[in-house]
Amino acid sequence: MKKSDIIIVGGGIAGIISALELLDAGKKVTIIDRDIESEFGGLAKWAFGGMFFVNSEHQKKRGIKDSIDLATRDWFSYAEFEKEEYWGKEWAKQYVNFSTPHSYKWLQKHGIGFFPVIHWVERGLLKPGNSVPRFHMVWGTGWELVRVFKGKLLEHKNRQNLQLFFQHRVNDLTVENNIIKGVHGLNEATGEAFSAEAEIVIVATGGINGSIEKVKENWVKAWGNPPETILNGSHKYAIGDLHDATERINGNIVNLEKQWNYAAGIRHHRPRKKDHGLSLVPCKSAIWTNYEGKRFGPMPLVTSFDTRFLVQEICKQPKKYSWQIMNMKIMKKEFAISGSEFNPAVRNKKIFQFLKNILLGNPELIKEVVDNCEDVIVADSVEDLVAKMNALTGENDVTVENVLASLLPYDEQIDKGQAYHNDEQLRRIAHARQYRGDKVRTSKFQKILDKKAFPLVAIREFIASRKSLGGIQTNLESQVLTKPDVNGKQTTIDGLYAIGEAAGFGGGGMHGHRSLEGTFLGGCVITARTATKSILGEKF
Repeated sequence: MKKSDIIIVGGGIAGIISALELLDAGKKVTIIDRDIESEFGGLAKWAFGGMFFVNSEHQKKRGIKDSIDLATRDWFSYAEFEKEEYWGKEWAKQYVNFSTPHSYKWLQKHGIGFFPVIHWVERGLLKPGNSVPRFHMVWGTGWELVRVFKGKLLEHKNRQNLQLFFQHRVNDLTVENNIIKGVHGLNEATGEAFSAEAEIVIVATGGINGSIEKVKENWVKAWGNPPETILNGSHKYAIGDLHDATERINGNIVNLEKQWNYAAGIRHHRPRKKDHGLSLVPCKSAIWTNYEGKRFGPMPLVTSFDTRFLVQEICKQPKKYSWQIMNMKIMKKEFAISGSEFNPAVRNKKIFQFLKNILLGNPELIKEVVDNCEDVIVADSVEDLVAKMNALTGENDVTVENVLASLLPYDEQIDKGQAYHNDEQLRRIAHARQYRGDKVRTSKFQKILDKKAFPLVAIREFIASRKSLGGIQTNLESQVLTKPDVNGKQTTIDGLYAIGEAAGFGGGGMHGHRSLEGTFLGGCVITARTATKSILGEKF
C-alpha cells in the first residue's frame, strides 16, 4: 500500500464521510475494510435511517416546539450518566448543539431528504425521554444515505488520492516512540500479512456487538446471566479488534457494558451471518408475555417508550425470551420490521406504495414471515396456538390457562369502553394515537380474542444485539485519550482518532445507559466531521 496522509480503518458511513471531507481538502486517504467490496457502507445500508435532530425545519413546519435546552434535559434524564462520567456528558451536549447545523442541514446540502412525518420514539417511561418527536427518517432509508455518499466518494474529483482495500483485517496499530505510524494486519483474501503507513489513523470499525461472545462478556451484571440465545443484529465484523489494539497502546476503553440491544428479535429466514436476527417494530396492541405465556406486569411491555426497560424486564425471567400474542387484524395494521431490507417502498422512495402499506397494511411482508420464519405462529384457537408454541420450543412452558389469563382481562377492559379503561397498555395506546405519526399505525383498542379478527398470531422474540453505547474514549475533537494515570490525568494519543460506534458515538459513551434513538447515524456523521475538522485544523 502506498503511504497516505490518513488511514481510515472501516468502510461504514462514518469512515466514508471522513474520507469525503479529507479528499475535499486534497488529502491522500486510504480506507481499509474487512468486508467484501459489495458490502461497502457497513451496517448503515441496512438501517431504517432515523436521525435525531433538534429544532429542525421539519419540526417547525409541523408545529413541534423543540429547543436545545429541552433536548439536553431529555438526553440527560434518559442517559442517567454516572456522576464521574465526563467525556460522555460533554459529547452529549456537543451532539445536541451540532445535530441540526452540522448534520441535518449538511445532509440536506448533499441531497439527503427526510420523510415529512417525524416519528416519536423513546418517549420515556420511568424516566422522561423524548418530550417531542425528533426521529427524522431518511427518505430512502440508510440505503440511500450510503448510496449518496459512497457515490460522492467514488466519483470525487480527487479520486486518485483515494486507496480502497477490502477483505483486509487490521489487527494492530503501528507505533514508534509513542507516535502513530500506520496499521498492520492480514489480507484475508490471500492469507498474506500487510502493512500501511500514515501519520494519522481514524478508527471507524464499529462497536463490539457483532460478537455475541463480547456482548455476553460485557453483559450488565445487575441483570444476572445473559440470555442463552442472543440474535445478531449488528455488523458481523463489529467485534472490537481495534478496541483491543487501542487498549494495547494505552488507549482508554470504557462503558462496554452499556449496549443498545433490542427486545423483539426474530431469526432471519435468509441469514447472512450466524444467528442473524431481525429487529421487529413491536406491535403496540399485542399482549407481551414471558416464556410461559404470562403477561408482563404490573407494568405491561409496550414499544416506543423505553427500549432498555423492555430488555431488562425480559431478562429478569428464568428463560430470557418472550412472546407477543395478537390476531391477524392487529398484525396487518401494526407489524413491521426495522431496517431497509424489509421496507422497499421507503428504500426505493415509492411514496404511493408506502402510503398504501400504511393505510392497508403490508400483506406481502406478513405472508413472507408467516411462510418462512419459524418464530411466527398462526392458529385458529388458543388451544392450537399454545400447542404450536410449545412444539416450537420443545418445552411445555406455555399453558392455555396462562394465555387466557393474559388476554381475557385486557379484552374485558376494552369491552367496558374507553372512559373506563384502567389498563396501562390501553392508556399508552390512547396516548400514542393522539399523534398522527402513530395513529395510522396503531389499532384502536382491538380485542385479541375477537374471532372476526382471527387467526391468532404468536411471535417468539429474542434479545437482538445492535449497538455499543461505549467504546474508545475521545475528546471533543474525536482524538483518542489515554488511560488515566495515577493522578487521573489523560492525554491524547497523537495521530489517533476514533469515530462512530467505535467511539461510543462520541467520547466513549455519549448516551449513558439509554439512547433517544436516531443518534447512531447522527453520531456517525458528527464524530466523522469533528475528526476531519480537527485533522485539517478547522472549526465548525
